[in-house]
Amino acid sequence: MRTDLARILRRGRENQVYSAAAWSVGTAHGVLGRGLLGTRWWGGPEVTEDSRWDLASVTKPVVGITVAALAERGLLSFDDPLAGHLPEYAGSAKATITVRRLLTHTSGLPGATPLWRKHSTREALLDAIRTGPLRSPPGTRVEYSSQGFILLGLLAEAAGRAPLDRLVAELVTGPAGLASTGFGPVHGAVATEDCPWRGHLVRGQVHDENAVVLGGVCGHAGLFAPLADLERLGQVLAGGATPLLKPGTHAEMTASHTDELNLRRGLAWQGLDVPGSPVGTAPAADSFGHTGFTGTSLWIEPRRGRYYVLLTNRVHPSREKPGIEAVRREFHDAAVRV
Repeated sequence: MRTDLARILRRGRENQVYSAAAWSVGTAHGVLGRGLLGTRWWGGPEVTEDSRWDLASVTKPVVGITVAALAERGLLSFDDPLAGHLPEYAGSAKATITVRRLLTHTSGLPGATPLWRKHSTREALLDAIRTGPLRSPPGTRVEYSSQGFILLGLLAEAAGRAPLDRLVAELVTGPAGLASTGFGPVHGAVATEDCPWRGHLVRGQVHDENAVVLGGVCGHAGLFAPLADLERLGQVLAGGATPLLKPGTHAEMTASHTDELNLRRGLAWQGLDVPGSPVGTAPAADSFGHTGFTGTSLWIEPRRGRYYVLLTNRVHPSREKPGIEAVRREFHDAAVRV
C-alpha cells in the first residue's frame, strides 16, 4: 500500500499537476510510510529532505494553536470581542465579532478577496479589512475567510505583546520540535507560481499576494516547512497535541462548532464534510485537518492516532492547472489503508 502512494503521486507529476511532492503517513509513535519525488521546479534540482514547502493556509491552524495557547495563559478567551484587543474596531460593525467566530469562519467577513489588487501597502490593506462590509451577519454561515485569520494574527500580537512570528516559535514550533519551520523568505524552497504580478518565478517568498503586501508574517499564510517538520506536527496532533495544549483545549479546537451550518468547522480546523471534503470520504467522520492553496495538507484521525501529510507545489508554474483535487482524494483513500 505504501507503493500505491508513490504511484499516485508519481502519476500526478507525470500529468504535470506539480513538479514535486512529499508525503508522510504515520501514528503518534512513528512513521509508517513517507517519500519525496520530483524537482523543486520544472527543470530544477531534485527535492530533498531540506527542501522547504510553502504551507499556504496550513499556516491557519498553526496560528489557531497559537491563539489557543494564549487563551490557556489567560491572555485572551475564545469569546473575547475583536474590539477588546484591537481598539481601532470599536464602534464598527465588526467590534463584537468574537475570537471563536474568527476561528470558525463564521464572522461574516468575506472570503476570496484579492485586496492586494487595490491596496498595495500594509496600512491600506488593513484599513480595507477594517472598513469593508460584512457579507453576512456573524454566526449565520461558514464562509472561509483569510481576512478573519489576518485579524487573528493581529489579535494574537496584541494579546501576547509580541510579533506573530515570535509567538508561533515560542508557543508552537519550538515546543513541537519543528526546528526548520518559520515564516519566509527562506532558502531552498520548492517553487510556486511564475507570478504575473511579481514578474518572476516565486521561490522562498510566500505565494499568497495579500500576505506579500502584509510583509509575509501574518495569520492566514506565510509559513514554510520541510517534510520532517510536518510529519512531526502530525505525530504531535495524532497523540493529543501534547506538549502544545491541554487535552480540553485541543478537544475544543478539533470538535465541530458549526454542525447546524453549511460546513463543518472546528477552531481553526476543517472537519470532514460529506460530500465535499477536499480529502474525500475515506478518513473517519471525526477527523480534522487543513489544506493549503499551494497543494499542501495535513489531516488527522484522532481515534486511530493517525496523521496524513501531503505537500505539493500544484500552483507551479500556474495556479490554473487542474488536477490536485483528484490527487488529494486518491492519496487519502489509499493512505487510510496503510
